[in-house]
Amino acid sequence: MTEKILARATGLESVRAGENHAVRPSRMIAYDFPGYTDVMFKQMRDDFGITELKDPSRYVVFIDHMLTKGNEREAEVHQVTRDWCAFYGIELHEAQGIGHQLTAELGLAIPGDFLVHFDGHISGVGAFNALGWGIRRDLIEAWVTGQIYLDIPATTRFDLVGEFPEGVDSRDLVHTIIEMVGADGCAHQVMEFGGPGARAMKIDHRQGLCGMAMFTGAVSAVFELDELSLDYARKVARTDFEPVHPDPDAVYAARYTIDLNALVPKVVRPGSARVANTATARELEGTPITRAFIGSCASGRIEDLRAAALVLDGRKVAPTVELNVVPTSREVLDQAEKEGLLDVLRAAGATIAMSSCDFCFGYQQPLQPGENCISTGVLNINGRMGSPEANIYMGSPYTVAASAVSGSIAESVR
Repeated sequence: MTEKILARATGLESVRAGENHAVRPSRMIAYDFPGYTDVMFKQMRDDFGITELKDPSRYVVFIDHMLTKGNEREAEVHQVTRDWCAFYGIELHEAQGIGHQLTAELGLAIPGDFLVHFDGHISGVGAFNALGWGIRRDLIEAWVTGQIYLDIPATTRFDLVGEFPEGVDSRDLVHTIIEMVGADGCAHQVMEFGGPGARAMKIDHRQGLCGMAMFTGAVSAVFELDELSLDYARKVARTDFEPVHPDPDAVYAARYTIDLNALVPKVVRPGSARVANTATARELEGTPITRAFIGSCASGRIEDLRAAALVLDGRKVAPTVELNVVPTSREVLDQAEKEGLLDVLRAAGATIAMSSCDFCFGYQQPLQPGENCISTGVLNINGRMGSPEANIYMGSPYTVAASAVSGSIAESVR
């Protein structure tokens, strides 16, 4: 599927892994962040003399970081972005949610499309049979020239069978995959998901799984199209689209079969998502926590909030724990409010925060030295959510909610 998507974006009939081609993205996406977008904005006009874009509709920018302090620094960062987007006529979305989620909701990620971002979690659009690639500072090449030279990646195929057991979701799957293949097991490859287990997964879980692809070393991930993702695309797509499907004789770098029925709740120990740092939740039961976080571009969607509410309904967060819940977008928040999920979470003692990335990268209510946090965030390196002397464990919304009630890491509420 990746070779077909990239062939289309090069204008060639076919491309193969290992070749290098100039590829034209359907969309070039960014969120404003100091040292990234402000520098690239300046480069475009001052270094490259670009005062007008040939096709501004291909550019999209989100303001989803640094939204929660309301200080002068935030205002300055965001005003630079507003001015730049106005100057070039670029679509801008501010404080509506996390850009990776809004990309889907706004119909910007449609089957068969190729998107680039400087942030690797854009791979979450693979849930919709689109290919999202985080190219870091090379985004400037795409912004300036309208294309990007890429080495065509190989693909590792994951055939999924079965369905998630109760209390297990895509976070447990991705950490199991990392345990299986290693943190570089799919280095410079794309993860391709298919099979009856893939078709049984909810869209939200597919997004969460694809969005974490980088932690196997992969550049992206993509699901085979099915009726669920096709229905979603039809509702939101701004343009016509042409899905891609893998050929029966497609050549893969490696191929794995995973039985979703066999998965158990996983927790990643502090430090990173390395193989050695992954354990079962049961193995870490009893580890005390002071903070719990449910949110991020990987795990703050409606299915994640439903999971948390299922665990927390009729229960209370332990008095020693602070639980913060951040819906991934305003649309998700509104849906959760409509379903009564937020009432359940509030009654349990959770705090509901505005949709942003600020908790995940330690900008909002940063962890203090010595604190233990269990999180559905995307990364748990030291210092990610505040003090480098704090400890971050990662798990699914089920595990985080159960741990918040127990006051320590727990597989389930007993």
